[in-house]
Amino acid sequence: MSPLDTAQDFRTEFTRSPGSLKHYPALVLNADYRPLSYYPLSLWPWQDAVKAAYLDRVDIVAEYEAQVHSPTVSLKIPSVVVLKDYVKPQKRVAFTRFNLFLRDEFRCQYCGARGELTFDHVVPRASGGRTSWENVVAACAPCNLRKGAKSLRRAGLSLRKPPRQPGAEELRNMGRKFPPNYLHDSWVDFLYWDAELDA
Repeated sequence: MSPLDTAQDFRTEFTRSPGSLKHYPALVLNADYRPLSYYPLSLWPWQDAVKAAYLDRVDIVAEYEAQVHSPTVSLKIPSVVVLKDYVKPQKRVAFTRFNLFLRDEFRCQYCGARGELTFDHVVPRASGGRTSWENVVAACAPCNLRKGAKSLRRAGLSLRKPPRQPGAEELRNMGRKFPPNYLHDSWVDFLYWDAELDA
């Protein structure tokens, strides 16, 4: 039997446990002990964390009190795992709706409102405006409707900050401002240990 088959059997044995165990996600850290991503937070289902530990791809640095059992093994469910091999973060930031909203901190760039956002071309496409980081901003529906295909001046609107392409590290740091709805106590030290301290 190959190691891969063994790993599959191992995983299958543990997944026969009660359904409540699906609620034990593991925070995944890179080899430098930073999360792979902050927003969305890098989480694995507990089964993937157990499998990765079994295959010696991660070290377990914190655990839940809950345990899983197979016929021959019993172990605590990992709550924080760290990769043994460093994964190089992407340098290029994809131009997606999500990343655009994250860059703009999920606020309308005209009035600052949160809530249902869309995006707006600062220089309208009808006037030759391009769909790019430098010309697209998050906008609430009322501001987007008010602006329409007009220039900022004609619409009587101004931008909170000029749109620009964010760096990957900048976007990762921006993600720290938006923690997930659920944070296990064992994750907190790993999420904010390298944040700048207030003077």
